[in-house]
Amino acid sequence: MGTGFAKKKKQAKMLQQQFSQMQEDIQKTEVEGSAGNGLVTLTLSGEHELKQIKIKPDCVDPEDVEGLQDLIKAAYKDAFDKLKDKSPKMPNFDPGMLNF
Repeated sequence: MGTGFAKKKKQAKMLQQQFSQMQEDIQKTEVEGSAGNGLVTLTLSGEHELKQIKIKPDCVDPEDVEGLQDLIKAAYKDAFDKLKDKSPKMPNFDPGMLNF
């Protein structure tokens, strides 16, 4: 077990640190999505947990519940897409570097 083993061990440790940092970043991330020109707004955590939802009274119509449901889904999709864009990218990873 020469220097090759030590190098791979160091690379594995660095990769583990990068993943830990990514997890921390994800947990701290929050994004807001909206639909209907701000009639429905919601906040998602980096772990896709719905943190908050705001619905303006203007869009609450007992005759059009489906329209409100569509706005909520659209706001969620907007937030989800923003979260996907904001998520940290995976570091360059060579699967062969962990073959001992």
